[in-house]
Amino acid sequence: MPRASSAVARHRANKRILKRAKGYRGGRSRLLRTAKESLIRAEAYARRDRRAKKRDFRRLWITRISAACRARGITYSVFMNGLLKAGISLDRKVLAAMAVEDPAAFDHLVEEARGARA
Repeated sequence: MPRASSAVARHRANKRILKRAKGYRGGRSRLLRTAKESLIRAEAYARRDRRAKKRDFRRLWITRISAACRARGITYSVFMNGLLKAGISLDRKVLAAMAVEDPAAFDHLVEEARGARA
């Protein structure tokens, strides 16, 4: 009985790895072992940073809202508590966009938050 080899399947798998490593510098795109290691690391970083991106954007939105609030003489925490008590449920992404793009509407929200707090 002839010896079975996994040549075609192995070449296809190797080709797939090198194709995914296309664009990497030097041996990382040409050498199989180096490419494999680079891909494993890249995928780990990609997964980690997909999670981190959510945290980073939330921090950015909070910073923008806080800056807009302070310009209107109210702190971020007091503003958010006022919105909660007023029954206004807007997420931070929308509030940050409003603070930058529609200051008049944001002024109205600040007044609502102040009124609800009193």
